[in-house]
Amino acid sequence: MWTNGVIKIEKTNVTFSMKHFEEPSEFGIDEGRISKLELRVKGKIVANYDRGWDIEPTDNAVEKALQYVLATYN
Repeated sequence: MWTNGVIKIEKTNVTFSMKHFEEPSEFGIDEGRISKLELRVKGKIVANYDRGWDIEPTDNAVEKALQYVLATYN
């Protein structure tokens, strides 16, 4: 299943698009349900996971958005 949305962290809008499944997988983030995840700020990719981290979050707001997504969907 694909899910898209926007998370507002402080004054930053973080857009996310992810592919997640009903069951955890060895390919998911922390062996969870999310196998693909893209986070964007102002159109720029700031974090990307595709069965492994291509771009890890480096910003506090992006890290908080990631933690929200993981808590909600992973």
